[in-house]
Amino acid sequence: MPEKNRKLTGTVGYAMPPNKVKTVIQPSLVAYAKERGIHLIEVHIDQPLIEQGPFDCLMHKVYDDDWKAQLRDYESKYPAVVIIDSPSSFERLHNRVSMLEVVSHLPVFVQQSDTEDYSFGIPKQESLSTANEKLSFPVIAKPLLANGSHKSHELSLVFNSHGLKYVEPPVVVQEFVNHGGVLFKVYVAGDYVKCVKRRSLPDFQVCSGAAELEEHESIRLISEISSSATEDDETFMKEAEMPAMSFIYSMAKGLREATKLHLFNFDMIKDAKEYNKYVIIDINYLPGFAKVPGFEVMLTDFFLDVINHKCEDVGGDRVGFSSETAILDNRVVKKEGNCLTILYNHVAGLVFRLLN
Repeated sequence: MPEKNRKLTGTVGYAMPPNKVKTVIQPSLVAYAKERGIHLIEVHIDQPLIEQGPFDCLMHKVYDDDWKAQLRDYESKYPAVVIIDSPSSFERLHNRVSMLEVVSHLPVFVQQSDTEDYSFGIPKQESLSTANEKLSFPVIAKPLLANGSHKSHELSLVFNSHGLKYVEPPVVVQEFVNHGGVLFKVYVAGDYVKCVKRRSLPDFQVCSGAAELEEHESIRLISEISSSATEDDETFMKEAEMPAMSFIYSMAKGLREATKLHLFNFDMIKDAKEYNKYVIIDINYLPGFAKVPGFEVMLTDFFLDVINHKCEDVGGDRVGFSSETAILDNRVVKKEGNCLTILYNHVAGLVFRLLN
């Protein structure tokens, strides 16, 4: 949205565990957003939500049932507050099987560049009991739950069937895809998309002696595989070719519609065996945007879009969940909302800022 069309200021509450706040809410973001009229206000998750705010927009990354109940009560008291995002939408990302199922249900055709065609998919994956028969080694064993816990990040690279004996269930086992050692991390904030390159695992060749590896060589924690940056790595990363932005934007749009999320990222790799095929290996809700160059502008533009949209439409735009909602133009619109309610919440937010 052009800068000249942005007319409103607003308040954005953020509710996250302390260890997650710094991955998104940096002083540079707070300062830049304030210059643009957006006031970021911390929501204290150890205090009742209903006693805080109101806000024009509330983004959160809290998972327990008590918090979901508090969100429903808050939405009932302040029906025009935009909640980003619905727990029912991001909870499916906590299971690494259902996480990638959305890729096969993308609602839009992936656009191509002017000169090249692209295809996409997910890695072959099986349960621990069937992996040995149905997958080719090496494979990656990932904890089934992707809930942000320390254990959920304990991924292992397994080189033969013997290594699978050391994997602790429940896990999902994915066939390793050689991808030239480059990972593409795509960050999405509404209509705003950024893609960055990261060093990844090197390619592995399947050899005839893989089955006879020593016990200590048959499985390795991915965290133990060296990823230290060198000058050669920096040169290598600069030379790594990015996918066409038309493809990246189309994938982001498709996943945004399929997941019904507005703040997320996804990781994809380029299959070394298939021409211009990209494999999506991970999707995360409300990730560490602070790692993205220019994230301050990206998130602030998104917040401004949300606040402007909710006052442009007579119904009052919704992004959060509700028992009586309808999807319209990638946003959820509260049927009984009205401009007076929106105006009330906006004025209440201004008063809150003046008093604090």
